[in-house]
Amino acid sequence: MEILLEELYKIDLTASHYVQRKLQLDSQSYQINGIAQSGKTELVKAYLLTRKKSSYLYIDADDVRIEVDELNEKLQNFCTSNKIDILVLDNYHPEIKIINVSQLIVCSRRHYELDFLISKTLYPLDYEEFLAFESRYDSTAVSHYLQIGGFAAMHRISTDNRAKYIQEKFRYALSALEFDILLTAARFAGQKLSAFNVYEKLKLKRKISKDMLYRSFETMTTDGYIHQLSKLAHPKATKKIYLCDIVFKHTITIQKNFARIFENMVFLEMFKNETECFYDEGVDFYIPKRSEIILCMPFADERTLFKKLESIEAFIFSNQVQKITCVTMSKEGTISHPMSQVEIIPFAEWALSD
Repeated sequence: MEILLEELYKIDLTASHYVQRKLQLDSQSYQINGIAQSGKTELVKAYLLTRKKSSYLYIDADDVRIEVDELNEKLQNFCTSNKIDILVLDNYHPEIKIINVSQLIVCSRRHYELDFLISKTLYPLDYEEFLAFESRYDSTAVSHYLQIGGFAAMHRISTDNRAKYIQEKFRYALSALEFDILLTAARFAGQKLSAFNVYEKLKLKRKISKDMLYRSFETMTTDGYIHQLSKLAHPKATKKIYLCDIVFKHTITIQKNFARIFENMVFLEMFKNETECFYDEGVDFYIPKRSEIILCMPFADERTLFKKLESIEAFIFSNQVQKITCVTMSKEGTISHPMSQVEIIPFAEWALSD
């Protein structure tokens, strides 16, 4: 094990494709959580490359050469004797013993109770981060975002290999059951879908216990691969389901429902901004704190928007909605309404407005 640690200590790290994220690291100790492909490894490597090479040690716990018992036995002495100040344990799991160093950075796909570390979650790129990869800041950027989503690596993958890349990466990262849950969520993104609904669909294809399905569904939600949205004032009602990234919709399914992809994209912007929202019948998103409705209508015109407002008039009145925002692909403007301010705004402008 000492030979392997020496090799890892001497190796030159690279982060040649790294583009700065909103989450940045400093000299404190962190636990960084995030789904596969969210960019955790690139983030920590980019940080280490700003430090003196002899001061850090980067260990990928998924390295098959690592024997955990030997690592636990040797790591503290190795770091002490080499005066290592910064230790990164990527793909960390609890079997690895935490040692005493000046700065510890732990990266993992799920959260562990390590209260002495500052916990941060790294999500796939939001639209503002995505723009750092783009050469043009116009409508083509939104179209490109809809095609490749928020996984930074997708910028380096050719069009013909994108679906294969996503399928391979997430079949490896997830269990067979978890991947099937993700696949089902992708087919029903933006719709009401419960763990029981998923069980009913999957039991037709494979032998499965309800308890196992429920546990895996909860894990997928906790780890951030799928998100759920509650109905306003009805916490026990079936939740709507959304994907952690829109790219799954067209890389692991053959469905081309643009409206659902667009709605998922809008949801993710609010989720990453920690905006509390709910759905209701006919209402895509309602933000109580701002008394605002968000409608996802990529190709709306004034006529279709008027019809939509008529269909949700009772909700607007009963909740005293002050503002209605209709997010579109490119249409913009305002229309008059007796109770609420109504604004039509392109997604690119809306996503960058907060």
